[in-house]
Amino acid sequence: MSLYLVVALGAVIAGFVQGLSGFAFGLVAMSVWAWTVDPKIAAVLATFGALTGQVIAAVTVRRGFDKRKLLPFVVGGLVGVPIGIWLLPRLDVALFKACLGGLLVPWCLAMLFARNLPRVTRGGRGADGIVGFFGGICGGVGGFSGPIPTLWCTLRGMERDAQRSVVQNFNLAMLAVAFSLQVGTGNVGVSMLPLLAIVAVCVLVPVLLGARLYIGISDTTFRQIVLGLLTLSGVALLASSLPVLWNR
Repeated sequence: MSLYLVVALGAVIAGFVQGLSGFAFGLVAMSVWAWTVDPKIAAVLATFGALTGQVIAAVTVRRGFDKRKLLPFVVGGLVGVPIGIWLLPRLDVALFKACLGGLLVPWCLAMLFARNLPRVTRGGRGADGIVGFFGGICGGVGGFSGPIPTLWCTLRGMERDAQRSVVQNFNLAMLAVAFSLQVGTGNVGVSMLPLLAIVAVCVLVPVLLGARLYIGISDTTFRQIVLGLLTLSGVALLASSLPVLWNR
């Protein structure tokens, strides 16, 4: 299968998932691209595709937007992203992925099958900012800005439109910063422009289809989709990190 076809396939699948849930483009796309696409190129394509999809989705689905809820997450995240980028060459990325995956899988599975989800009501905007901070660090380290804020919003018991708005716009801000830094550091070369164009074109319709499907689902179904995707994200992180740790 040609490189262009693999890139297009990954962008289509990931775009639909992002349009439906508001996050997870990078993890879904990388699960397709990891077998064929150079990791450095895949990282740039994932950031660009997720950013493009978030822009489209943010314009398409604007229900539940509350800048007061969003602001603490974004402020914390903007502080965290540069720290994550600074940590990247100094951090054991495989161990980091294993720890994050090990947190997501059992916790999200427990929440997925629980009759009554636990709710966190304390901490206020300060706690939201701290969660955004750690989400920003994860975004700087490996582009995983979405899972921690998404899990936190679920624990907060946010109504689905409010949760999607926070996660979607938080990721949009973090991805804009991350892609700008990739461009600024020279990671985006002229040779990558055809692949970037393919991603942009292939993301458009799937994101719109996913966003349209989102509008018709219930709060309960949305919560199950989010927790299911978080669980799969954790599994993907473990699958990519444990073999590396085992072979050391």
